[in-house]
Amino acid sequence: MEFQSLNIIEPILKALQEEGYTTPTPIQSQAIPIVLNGIDLLGCAQTGTGKTAAFAIPILQLLSAGKTNERKRKIRSLIITPTRELAIQIGESFNAYGRHTGLNNTVIFGGVNQNPQTTALRAGVDILIATPGRLIDLMNQGHLTLRDVELFVLDEADRMLDMGFIHDIKKILSALPVKKQSLFFSATMPLEIMRLASNILHNPSKVSVTPVSSTVDIIQQFVYFVDKGNKNALLVELLKNKEIKTALVFTRTKFGADKVVKMLLRHHITAEAIHGNKAQNARQRALSNFKAQTTRVLVATDIAARGIDVDELEYVFNFEMSNIAETYVHRIGRTGRAGAKGTAISFCDLEEIPYLRDVEKLIEKKIPVVEDHPFPMLEMPPLKPAHIPQSKGNAGHARPKPPGTFKPKGRGFGKSKPPGRR
Repeated sequence: MEFQSLNIIEPILKALQEEGYTTPTPIQSQAIPIVLNGIDLLGCAQTGTGKTAAFAIPILQLLSAGKTNERKRKIRSLIITPTRELAIQIGESFNAYGRHTGLNNTVIFGGVNQNPQTTALRAGVDILIATPGRLIDLMNQGHLTLRDVELFVLDEADRMLDMGFIHDIKKILSALPVKKQSLFFSATMPLEIMRLASNILHNPSKVSVTPVSSTVDIIQQFVYFVDKGNKNALLVELLKNKEIKTALVFTRTKFGADKVVKMLLRHHITAEAIHGNKAQNARQRALSNFKAQTTRVLVATDIAARGIDVDELEYVFNFEMSNIAETYVHRIGRTGRAGAKGTAISFCDLEEIPYLRDVEKLIEKKIPVVEDHPFPMLEMPPLKPAHIPQSKGNAGHARPKPPGTFKPKGRGFGKSKPPGRR
């Protein structure tokens, strides 16, 4: 199937061709016809599945068909998303796909001066992409109204709830017209998400693509059992591998992210952190430097990382295992995108072993353990869920090895001396 078969108008097809898109992803091929038919949509899809284009393309087409001759543009479509990075990314997608439609969009989010945003709103906007807090703030100041919205999108709904946006979402919903088409996307569908969806959608069609319990098959996954105090040393050791041109490193907390960055800088490894305590311009600068490969390591918390979409990012490190199994899937989904290679490396200390077991239960597979490395766990060797064979299998089919696989001479698993005692 190609985009032409989805009855997409020529201006959008032309833009898609210019972007190099010819074949829709599964969620695009299923969702676009539903939205073009004016039906509400409930989509279960995580980032990296082509979800943004699945709602941006039909929204642009529907708004193009209903253009008015009014002097000032009205907000006819509203997209709500949890983070600034995601909002910016969605805005870029609308710019790309809609460049020949004559429609415009504005992105609004907190953490920056509101004046450029309010200036754009006064000039008139067809499509508004917003984070909840700044949207409500500008509504309360009288800078915008949502009474003309025809198409509403709630994106990353599960993350909205995780971030405590439920009350803001309810305020926004009360300001929207009753008659509208609504699209609801979430990577997971727990009971509270289904309740929220039932309050937003009317007789929706459902689309589910790449459930959260699945991981991209092309991503190689490895786990290193290591004591908490040796994680810094292990990360530095693995980053000695020159094949790792860039790496995204996950921590559970903002404070932890800053600590890892300081440690890497002391070892002359260029690194920056991206999390909610960083100013918006600092976050954008860090992301731009990472994309340009002037910063080798980007250290992120889970919430901040939702909007990170970097082409050809091959390495993701779980410096700390998440206590939520689904988060593991979201983390490693930053790599192996669009068919590219991906490697996910997790550091697991004694306290995190239950988290690892939860992940393996969710993804229904054992993650291979790298046993031969300089900093094996000394507190208590974990049960081995799997191991990486060091020999070649069938002739000509060598098993892949993770970067920095070591074979310390004369030392077996759990017998290496901790750093500082060598």
